[in-house]
Amino acid sequence: MSQQIRFTRRRFLQTAAVTSAWALSASSYSRVFGANGRLNVAFIGTSGIAGSQSIGPIKKLGAECPCYCDADEARFGPAAKAYPQAKGFTDYRKMYDAHMKDIDAVMVATPDHHHYPATIIAMMNGKHCYTQKPLTHTMWEARQLGIAVEKYKLATQMGNQMHANEGNRRIVEWIRSGKLGTIKEAHIWTNRPVWPQGNPTPTPAPDKKPAGLNWDAWLGPAPEREYVEDYAPFKWRGALAYGTGAIGDMGCHTTDGFYWGMEPGFPVACELVEGEPVAGKEQYGKSAALKFEFAAKGDRPAFNYYWYEGGKKPKKPDWVDKGLEKDGGLKPSGGIIIGENGAIQYLDDYGNNIVVYSFTGQEIPEPEQTLERSEGHHQEWYSACLGEKPYDHPKSNFKYAAMLTESVLLGTIAEKVGGRVEYDSVNQKITNNDAANEHITKKYREGWEFKMS
Repeated sequence: MSQQIRFTRRRFLQTAAVTSAWALSASSYSRVFGANGRLNVAFIGTSGIAGSQSIGPIKKLGAECPCYCDADEARFGPAAKAYPQAKGFTDYRKMYDAHMKDIDAVMVATPDHHHYPATIIAMMNGKHCYTQKPLTHTMWEARQLGIAVEKYKLATQMGNQMHANEGNRRIVEWIRSGKLGTIKEAHIWTNRPVWPQGNPTPTPAPDKKPAGLNWDAWLGPAPEREYVEDYAPFKWRGALAYGTGAIGDMGCHTTDGFYWGMEPGFPVACELVEGEPVAGKEQYGKSAALKFEFAAKGDRPAFNYYWYEGGKKPKKPDWVDKGLEKDGGLKPSGGIIIGENGAIQYLDDYGNNIVVYSFTGQEIPEPEQTLERSEGHHQEWYSACLGEKPYDHPKSNFKYAAMLTESVLLGTIAEKVGGRVEYDSVNQKITNNDAANEHITKKYREGWEFKMS
């Protein structure tokens, strides 16, 4: 039997005089309010998702902006329109040199390979940070930002906006209530990629580079190469050097409610069960299926979850016989969380539309509300930046977001090397495949290597 439930989406500052390029730690600064008591925010990335999920929401909350950065001047538009007096840059290192003392917080909405350097420079200088998902490009970077938020005690938030919605909170409450019984497994899938992926190395096209694009700054920490029209400004997500593929793009969204509810820590293994390894290639593959394994924790037994991308979806194991496809079917994106007594199926990436199934023949009662409801994803961060809430008040703060991101990115390593990779999270090491360890971190181009002081 099933029951349909639908949810709709819901809704101290640290300033420093910088004496050298980002060499001082956050602990050397004192907390003061920004100009006129408002938050002074710098935007790194000013178009695309930055317009809808950085500039627009934060301006509505009252933030000022002294400066912003995008490697492509043609994409300055949303920031220039919202803040005509602010100064634009194409290299955030230069922006930081010129304006670090003028900003209280940074919002990062760049390609994935820039997330860590743009963020850690700001945090080392005492600036609150909001960084888009996935939090970082590599597992090592994720671990570093998880350490940084505890070291510097700054307000942080990852841009998985639906962490604040009603649906994800109800998923958590269903899982933790025990009404579904012990959770046995989950199947989670996405319609991504919706960009070119699994193609041969594209041909450089230096003669087609837009006049306003600072290609060297766009490459940032990635290896030097001639301009590639196929990647800038949007089609970079499928390229190993700049993006994290489909699971990197959507894993921090579509697995979020499940991961939050289970509190599993790090996976102990991940296996590429469908798809071809992509190590040595330019791009991630067109499709893949992954199996993540988590160890027992306390009274909760070990469990697995399966991730599908590129049009792949769960096969038809015994739970289909229980009727889990009949209400709404398997939509292009969604998930099924299976317990002993019942299951929940969500019919989108964000947990907004939920179907509850009983395996006992009796309707499962709704769980009680146990989680605080959000005042708004951006408001959580803004209030913490202003000191109105604790630094860790944002629910997708870097302590949580770094763990989620590191877990998701183990999947990208399995996609690269193939087979099953076993993970020692304490030492951040793959234990059964030495070659896989090179993908936990990466080589940074000279001038783009930043580590915590």
